[in-house]
Amino acid sequence: MDFNTLPQLDLANRSVFLRLDLNVPLLDGVIQDDTRIRAALPTIQYILERTNKLVIASHLGRPKGKVVASMSLEPVGQRLSELLQREVLLVQDYAEEPIDSLIAQLGKNQVILLENVRFHAEETEGNEVFAQNLMKGIHIYVNDAFGALHRAHSSIYEAAQQVPRESRAIGFLIEKEIAALTQLTVNVRRPYTLIMGGSKVEDKLAVILHLLEHCNRLLIGGAMAYTFLEIQGYPIGNSFVERDKRALCQSILDIAQARKVEICLPIDHVCGQSLDANTPHQVVEGIAIPAGWMGLDIGPKTIRLFESYIMNSSTVFWNGPMGVFEWPPFAKGSLKVAEAVARCNGFTVVGGGDSVSAVNQAQVAARISHVSTGGGASLAFLEGTPLPGLRVLEKRTEHGG
Repeated sequence: MDFNTLPQLDLANRSVFLRLDLNVPLLDGVIQDDTRIRAALPTIQYILERTNKLVIASHLGRPKGKVVASMSLEPVGQRLSELLQREVLLVQDYAEEPIDSLIAQLGKNQVILLENVRFHAEETEGNEVFAQNLMKGIHIYVNDAFGALHRAHSSIYEAAQQVPRESRAIGFLIEKEIAALTQLTVNVRRPYTLIMGGSKVEDKLAVILHLLEHCNRLLIGGAMAYTFLEIQGYPIGNSFVERDKRALCQSILDIAQARKVEICLPIDHVCGQSLDANTPHQVVEGIAIPAGWMGLDIGPKTIRLFESYIMNSSTVFWNGPMGVFEWPPFAKGSLKVAEAVARCNGFTVVGGGDSVSAVNQAQVAARISHVSTGGGASLAFLEGTPLPGLRVLEKRTEHGG
């Protein structure tokens, strides 16, 4: 893949459409975490140093084509204004008012922020006419919304096609993501440990199968571990099991064995009597879980085992929590894994919303080589799946066009 980067473009006095991922958590209109806004600042500031004709677009939540007040980008615009020390104009009627007329009215210290593009059904439909309206009067298209690249939405895919390929570029955040994630499959430093957690193996199947070609060890935690334990004949009590995915789990075990990838499953557990934050809980020593109990976190022996593998790694990728970490009695496994990844001297990557939350909760994000903002896009990239938002930004198509 070959893309134009910002330094390769002449931005001087040119109009720029910048697609970002400003999908921040809001509570009663107050931003709870501005990480995604801050992550976009280097790209925004680079562009503004060269032109003031900047139009920013983003989504927030899933309003399903309707105006939902709680999903307005107004708080985002206010925070952007504070960080940029510029006036951010939130434009709501851009589907009717031509973008070029808005750009013509921009003052020197003003930036346009389009209201939530998903307020329009045409966005998620990938509507070309909607994209043409967004790009009217725009010279350059820049995408820095890594977390949305797996969506063929109008502002991601169709909008980019409204300008020549030489006028399309990736932002600094996407450039950083691609560089980091590529190191997980190209010229990998070994030993390479893959850590997978979360609830559903189906969600991670493609990326596990692809990374089994590269890793040396696969550590499995979270609810998905119990399907693997069950097919190996261990009692798992009332633990969550994807009974219709047993064959998929067995195929992972078989492929791992054929490729000489070591599989490590929990050898003890923190269990509860029900899926509830206040359920009675206990440490169950050993692999077998007694009747009436369900595994909700990895146990202390498993933590030490996983830590030893992680610390003896030159490359680590972690996706998915080790338990129901949002509940304190079942958070220790995820937090200890986060701390171990941070202590590892190798190249470390954490991806996926819950894993990133665990890293932030453990306050170790600064010690991880790369914390991906991508979530689903990160996994799709690592699966080797072509991402629509990246494909449209390549300098040349597969046919050289």
